Amino acid sequence: MPIVIYVFSLCTFTFGLSEFIVAGLVSAMADDLQRPVTAVGAAIAAYALGAAIGAPLLTALLVTWRDRSVLLLTLAVLALGSLLLASVEQLLALHLVRFVIGLAHGVFMAVASNVAVKLVEPSRGGRALSVVWVGLTLSLALGVPLGTVLGSFWSWRLIFVVLGVLGLFSLLGLLRLMPRQAQPLADQPGARRAGLSALLQRPLLAAASIAMLVSVAVFSFFTYVSPFLLDVTQGGLRLLGLGMLMFGGCTLVGNLLGGYVADRFEPGRCLMVALALLATTLALLYSFKQSPWAVLVLVGALGAVFFAIVTLSTLRLLNLAQTLAPQASGVASGLSIAAFNLGTALGGGLGGWLIDQVGLAYLPLAGVGAALLAMLVLAGQLAPAPAVGAELER
Repeated sequence: MPIVIYVFSLCTFTFGLSEFIVAGLVSAMADDLQRPVTAVGAAIAAYALGAAIGAPLLTALLVTWRDRSVLLLTLAVLALGSLLLASVEQLLALHLVRFVIGLAHGVFMAVASNVAVKLVEPSRGGRALSVVWVGLTLSLALGVPLGTVLGSFWSWRLIFVVLGVLGLFSLLGLLRLMPRQAQPLADQPGARRAGLSALLQRPLLAAASIAMLVSVAVFSFFTYVSPFLLDVTQGGLRLLGLGMLMFGGCTLVGNLLGGYVADRFEPGRCLMVALALLATTLALLYSFKQSPWAVLVLVGALGAVFFAIVTLSTLRLLNLAQTLAPQASGVASGLSIAAFNLGTALGGGLGGWLIDQVGLAYLPLAGVGAALLAMLVLAGQLAPAPAVGAELER
């Protein structure tokens, strides 16, 4: 496996911590800023919305840039934005800076994922993709639980200072270890237009819709996991820290498992099984919401299933793109990242609305509905189709 793929993993660790740390700190941040948890929780949606816009659109507009230059720019935005967040006092400024960092996150994940898959033979694409994403899962497994504890007992602002430093180290690491590239082959007048047109391919949009629904299912709950564990399960800060550790640790397992099965079985069928497990896990979270240890196990299961789906869904969409839009596969990768992050934003909004309407206890049910809808959409895509459609799915 080329060393640059492992460098990407280090960078995704920093981006992953930037995206998800607010989920563990939302209660502490709300207390400090003297705003409702739903208002602060919207910072997760702001970040995800930025990633949803940046991944496909900015990736398409930057298609004539060298991959190395694009990745370095995104890491610079991450480092500077994190330091700004450490001193923010206004909710609007918090959301705006998070949105801009989200733009950079989306572009980085799209470009890094596409480069990693192209650097290895097709039979190892799933494993290469899982290595890139393993940094994201490690941020959930190690960074978010540690950041949640330190931010809750000490200062959430310190966590963003640390993020700024990590962003700078990531930038320097990539600057040193990623070789300079020749000018991209896509450097021609119609390249940007071709990249944008790839976003309108119906099979790609249909595949991306499943990724969006999966994130709605997970993040309608996970955005507010902190108040759910503290107020509904009544487990205290210890349970919150353990819950974040379980979720993060199990995302690592799910990510590696997703890459393994994607290289050995048909991704679409595996994805259907994973979606059924997602719906079941969320339903059990509702049923056992007042049992601390049951919730702890189920939060871990949620992390494992979610990141298995991330790997399976992304590889499935990239396989489609190699047939439908081979010159714009990076843009197609961005479409997958965008779908997951748009779903994160929508899930956060749905969760906030549900809290206002019926209360925290019903959060997992929104995820069950989204997961079942994703299964219906996928069933329609996997249904018997003309020969061309069957060839694309393979």
